[in-house]
Formats: sequence, C-alpha cells, structure tokens
Amino acid sequence: MRDQVQSVAVAELVARFCSRTATVAVVGLGYVGLPLVRAISQAGFKVIGLEIDQSKVDLLMRGESYISYLPASLFNDAIASGRFVPTSDFARLAEADAVLICVPTPLTRQREPDLAYVERTARGIAPHLRRGQLIVLESTTYPGTTRELVKPILEDSGLVSGRDFYLAYSPEREDPGNPQYSAPSIPKIVGGDGEDALKAALALYDQFVVRTVPVSTTEAAEAVKITENVFRAVNIALVNELKLIYAAMGVDIWEVIEAAKTKPFGFMPFYPGPGLGGHCIPIDPFYLTWKAREHGMPTRFIELAGEINTSMPRIVVARLAQELSRRFSRSMNGARVLLVGLAYKKNVDDVRESPGLRLIELIEEHGASVDYHDPFVLCIPTTREHAHLSGRRSIAFTPESIARYDAALIATDHDGVDYRMLVAAARLIVDTRNVLARAGFGAAANVCKA
Repeated sequence: MRDQVQSVAVAELVARFCSRTATVAVVGLGYVGLPLVRAISQAGFKVIGLEIDQSKVDLLMRGESYISYLPASLFNDAIASGRFVPTSDFARLAEADAVLICVPTPLTRQREPDLAYVERTARGIAPHLRRGQLIVLESTTYPGTTRELVKPILEDSGLVSGRDFYLAYSPEREDPGNPQYSAPSIPKIVGGDGEDALKAALALYDQFVVRTVPVSTTEAAEAVKITENVFRAVNIALVNELKLIYAAMGVDIWEVIEAAKTKPFGFMPFYPGPGLGGHCIPIDPFYLTWKAREHGMPTRFIELAGEINTSMPRIVVARLAQELSRRFSRSMNGARVLLVGLAYKKNVDDVRESPGLRLIELIEEHGASVDYHDPFVLCIPTTREHAHLSGRRSIAFTPESIARYDAALIATDHDGVDYRMLVAAARLIVDTRNVLARAGFGAAANVCKA
C-alpha cells in the first residue's frame, strides 16, 4: 500500500511539473540563481526567489538589477504579475513544489571546503519541508554532500527522503556573461536519491532546459561538475607552464595555440592568464582533494596544477618589475601602476577570486601604488580574502589619467575598453591576456606580454 501511495505522489508531482502548474523556489539569487529564475519563469512556472540579502530583494522589487548582464527588464514583468516573488522569508518555501538550492560553496582560509551556506540553507528549509516536495542541490561540491550532509538535516524534520520528499543533485553549469550559452541551452546533469527523486527532478528540468542527462546517483552527478572544473584547471595550468617555457625560448604561446587549434581533432585550446578567478575553477579542485584524503587517495596532479595557477600573479608582477627596470632603470618602489580590468573574466562584474585583487596586493607589497579601471566594477566590493581593498573605485579612463602612470597592467580583456587610446597614452603596457595583439597593437614599442 505504501508503494502505491508513493507512486501516486510522484505521479502527481511529475504531472504538475509537466503541466507547468507547479511553484518552484530558488534559494540564492546570485550569478547562478538569478539566471535560473529567469529560465524557470520564462517556461511558465511561478517562482519564489529566496535571498537572505534583503538589499538584493529590495533592488529587484524596485525594478533594479545587481548583475550587469542581467538587466532588471528581464524580471520586471514577472514580478509585476506575481510569477516571480523575491523574498527573504524561508516560510514561503512551504508553498513550493520544488526547491532548488543555489548558494555559494567557498573555501576556508585553510583551503578546505566551507559548506556553511549549504548547511544553513538546509536547516532553513527543514522546518518548512512538506510531503511531496522535491529538493535539489545545485551548488558545486564534493561527491557525497547531498546524501551525507543535506539529507540528514532535512530528515531531522521527521520526513524521510524517498518516502515523504524527494532529494536530488543537479550541478549548475552557468557561464556568467557568455552570450552563447544560458541556462535553458545547457544540458542538465541530474542524479536522484532513489528512482522517484530522479523521475521528479528530470520532469522538472525537462520543462526549461534543452536536455537532461540522468546519472545513477547524486554522487555521480556531484562528480560530473567537479570533473568538468578540474579538467579546466589542469589544462589552464598546463598552458600557463608552457607559456613560461616558450617565453624562455622566444616563442609566443598565443601564436602556438592559435596554430595548434586548427587541428580538427585531439586538441582543445586553453589560454594562459594572470591567474585563475571566479567561484568554480580556483575552488572546486580543492573540494575533490579534500574528499580524496578521506579515502587515502593522493591528488598530486590536481595539486600541482593548483600550485602553478596560484603562482601566476607573482610571475606577472615579476615581469612588470623586470620591464620597469629594463626600460626606465627604476624599481617598483614608488612606481605608479594602473590595473586595467579587475573582474575575473571579461564582460562581467564578478570579482570573486579575481587574480586582479591579488595583483594589486603583490604590486603594493613592492612599494608601488595601484589604481584600477574597470567599466564593470566601479567599486571593489567587500570580499573575505581582500577586505582591505573594498571601497576603492575605478578611475576615469582618459589619455591624461593614463599618462600619469609608469605602467599599465592588463589583467582582464573587457571588450569595451579603448585599447587604441591605452597604447597611445601609456608609457608601458604589460598584457597578460594577449588582447593588444588581437586588437592589432601587439607590435607597439611600449607593449610586452606576461
């Protein structure tokens, strides 16, 4: 009898998802959650967006956005019609048929997983959990988190996963600022805590993503996302190391990559830079290495890649110091440096784990002063690792302002920057992104690569 009741409950939930009459809650309205809200509401669902930062809720309700590439116009109609309800009240989650968790998973100062946001969210959901709900964790984490951390907290409510509610994991695959791929056009990996949970989660995501890819367990789904980001981190480390080797030989790594990628098989281009940034690639490999230690497994390859990538800001600063000495016979001490671009990648306003923040610190440790220009980051927000830099503001980008600096260091290759003016006005430019060569200014006498 119990199995029959469960089958009916799952069938009813699946039917609500397929008819798009269900209410879906998204917890965490950041760079992952807000695009997800857009995709779900555009598919016709009512969406409750839960965000503990009341200022973000207030901005959305006033018709303003806090993410540069997601204008408020994308959400205003849905808010006005009641199809999207931003709130900071956890009690509203009881209204939802599905709750999708999109909260940060950073590292501690000891470079170990910090699952405090996930744990607090699960504890916030538990008092409002009801029978028949689907709960999905989307935050990137190590294999086992959904079953070992989230499930016991939710079951403290007295409800049981697989019997009373359904639990799944489906990793976010958002690429902030990428105009080619958005949440609906990216296939969704789905793993469930049991067949019923998998069935329910697939039915939901099938309504607003191009394709769902089921895997056998929540652990397998968690491992997919970790694998994707470890793959990127390791290959970026490889080209960063190749850059240093080829530079010693007088060979341009960017020229090599452009030629190598003409091979139609067996090669995938990755590009060097001043260090890794963003919430995923610099962090996720450490989640896996931490979990691997529990099983007595070494992760030497991954850890070596991390060492290479984290060393890049120091290598860039050393190159800047070398050029100042060679060209102007001056040390870094007392020099004025302009950092061009602060976001971790081009055309976004996200500074999480940005190498630009570390570059500022390292340059100033050498006695130089640093200002920055970034059309997307007008003021440095408060961050856990670089709180002392918060409040600094982007300078005006004019020939007169550029000329006041001994050197400009390009850390982010935003499209909207006037690179022609930069080349004309700067005494020295150290380009870490090869953007000047791509713009046709790579041969200028005041330009060097790092």
